Amino acid sequence: MKTKVKLWLEDGTIDIFIGYKIVDGHPLPHCFTQSHVEEVDELTIGPFRYPLEAIATDIAAERPHAKIGLLVRDCNTRALNVLYIWNQLDRDNIKTVTVNCCPSRLKQHGDCSYLEPEKAGDYKQRVGIDNNMEPADLNAFGQEERLDRWMYEFQKCIKCYGCRNICPVCFCKECSLEHPDLVSPGKLPPDVPIFHLVRAVHMAGRCIDCGLCEDACPMDIPLRLLYRKVNEIVLDVFDYDTGTHPDQSPFSVLGDTVTLEPSPL
Repeated sequence: MKTKVKLWLEDGTIDIFIGYKIVDGHPLPHCFTQSHVEEVDELTIGPFRYPLEAIATDIAAERPHAKIGLLVRDCNTRALNVLYIWNQLDRDNIKTVTVNCCPSRLKQHGDCSYLEPEKAGDYKQRVGIDNNMEPADLNAFGQEERLDRWMYEFQKCIKCYGCRNICPVCFCKECSLEHPDLVSPGKLPPDVPIFHLVRAVHMAGRCIDCGLCEDACPMDIPLRLLYRKVNEIVLDVFDYDTGTHPDQSPFSVLGDTVTLEPSPL
């Protein structure tokens, strides 16, 4: 892997490679450049995860023609497919080095089992949403109880923006979550449940189920399940499986017309 990255940098295949480097004992995202090729010897891999493709998006916004290489796992590849579709990255300018870290969702029988969180505590199981639930499990609750359980989760939010900031496919230049008419500035907790419903709508057809938002959430809100439910609706209505292919348009629909029936989370 290091030999390949060095060769790419030296022969001009890429201008920069985004990977990980140990700094003061901590694995941190690092940009390896042509002017310091020797640093590639310090390139490292491990169980740590970060949305490296978000860094690539920032670089491409400043330097549209930059040739960028990056270390990718399955979730990074799904994010790249979304970013290609939304014209945030030009795939002709991207070179990847793939690292296997889990069963791949892009391969048959993949399950991304490394994302499974610990079982929720007894109280949360009784009044909230267990993070281990599948979207179909929510149907075991009636509509009123389902709403009450989601409201319990949403009211824990401290509006830290961790879920948005860590997301590899959040690229809006103006964020609706900072619009004063939607999310009141300086108000903690934010108006329930507007913050997470606004974000859930934005994640429809974008969320690549990497689980980073839930990892970043200090209040253990089951965000991954929320976005999986939204994407399930997108798959049912539009036949769009987010992140699985770089060419599938998110705007195609099945048939001539689409009728949306109420489907409360």
